[in-house]
Amino acid sequence: MNDSLGADARLSLDLALTVRPDGRGGVADDLATAEGLTEWVRAHPETVVAGSGRAVEPGVLGFRAGDAELAAVREVRAAVRALFAHAVRPGEPSPADAARLLPPRDAVALLNTRAALVPTVPVLSWTEGADPVVRQEPVGRQGSAVHPGSVAHQGPVASLESLVHQEPVVSPEPVGEGADLVAALARAAIAFLASPDRQRLRACHAPRCVRYFLKDHPRQEWCTRSCGNRARVARHHERHKKSA
Repeated sequence: MNDSLGADARLSLDLALTVRPDGRGGVADDLATAEGLTEWVRAHPETVVAGSGRAVEPGVLGFRAGDAELAAVREVRAAVRALFAHAVRPGEPSPADAARLLPPRDAVALLNTRAALVPTVPVLSWTEGADPVVRQEPVGRQGSAVHPGSVAHQGPVASLESLVHQEPVVSPEPVGEGADLVAALARAAIAFLASPDRQRLRACHAPRCVRYFLKDHPRQEWCTRSCGNRARVARHHERHKKSA
């Protein structure tokens, strides 16, 4: 994956790619269990836990997902993958869940609802010798500052083509103790989908692949070289079958 990707794009893609090829022609789900979610969160400390306002240490090592957190994160992932499918049109979506995608209107409403679980404010930090950095911190957390008369930022409102001003039409799952995590994932997805990077999003249609990816160059058709090799071999065999 391109190292120049921003944190929001990388996190959104990583969440979507927890649905992946299993190496045997099927589909694996890294978030099938609460243990799987726990492992995934611990692998993303700088983008999930620190980004949501929790302390990285011992916050990540101490994080343990339960059934409520798992259901809520899977719900956000379903919304993300539905909007990824919407974004790659007129191309075909990933075949992993093409037959059971949320309607785009519902997916947008769900992300907006989840992003608002933890209102945030922008916080500026500027270390000597480095560029200034702005991060979103939950209102009232240590290090956040909300001045009288200011309005807490609740994350950008998703707008994808004509999908604007959506009313919530879904009933989100309870989030348990995972409000920070779920809100951070939803905010990252909203920021990515509203960014120019969305136009580079594609579904890989190499044999046995179900991934989404961002094109690094205009002629890129597949997510990896191995997928490109499989696709070329499949095309070669198909041509020989037709000519036989």
